[in-house]
Amino acid sequence: MNYRHAFHAGNHCDVLKHAALVLVLGRLAAKEKSFSVLDVHGGRGLYDLHAEAARRSGEHEAGIGRIFGETGPARNAPAALRPYLDAVARLNPFGGLRWYPGSPLLIQGALREGDGAKFTELHPEERATLAAALGRDRRIKIFQRDAYEAVRAFLPPVERRGLVLIDPPFEKSGEYDRLAAALADGMKRFANGVFMIWRPVKDEAGWRGFLEKADALGLQKTLVVELGVTVPVRDKLTGSGLFIVNPPFGLGADLSQILPWLAMRLAVGPGGRWSLTECEGSNILTDAKGAA
Repeated sequence: MNYRHAFHAGNHCDVLKHAALVLVLGRLAAKEKSFSVLDVHGGRGLYDLHAEAARRSGEHEAGIGRIFGETGPARNAPAALRPYLDAVARLNPFGGLRWYPGSPLLIQGALREGDGAKFTELHPEERATLAAALGRDRRIKIFQRDAYEAVRAFLPPVERRGLVLIDPPFEKSGEYDRLAAALADGMKRFANGVFMIWRPVKDEAGWRGFLEKADALGLQKTLVVELGVTVPVRDKLTGSGLFIVNPPFGLGADLSQILPWLAMRLAVGPGGRWSLTECEGSNILTDAKGAA
């Protein structure tokens, strides 16, 4: 596996994924009962935006860099975006933007005493860096294990409440088939869990196939969001999306605040866009979209 997220950390895809992740974690933590998180593509946890990989790609400059400057988070950001921006700010206490949190650090920051998290990462160097970033934390376990095997092995959690985050690098063909199979497997084991799946806006045929297979599962509640930063171009990354099963109450309303603002701030020329569809069974509760 050749993928290194260090080249892409803090880009527009990360902004959408991590903003939503922090909101989900906040809602899980709002209730007294313990929860668990399974993040099956852990990465290294913490990214140096001054390092060669980030400077070479410059992707963060068109992502987090547009909403977080030398003086900190953008002042006119929607309230629902503040928890995410505050999490980034805590890593940069002296101002500016150098350190960017991957999903494991955001998850660790949301855990309380009694909560737990499991991370899987196959690449030895990335896994070692992740362990160093998280430090000694008895609430957390890190495994060298295939992401989709982890869904079978670690569900349901003992807490019987929590989140499963699946955000593959989409390096291999057939990723949507593997995602659909993992979702079906996960729902059998953890039907009341929140499943959050990230995808690049790229292979639309694969995406439609995934939606058909997901629909056949009879899911009770789903939330599908998309954020595009430029005009769609075949085989080019022009945006990203999330497919969330069992979204916590109020998540759709918060994302409805965030998406139009992000589409405007992160757009690269014409074509910035967003959409949000919330369903309960076969009933569409919300179907909204807009352009920057």
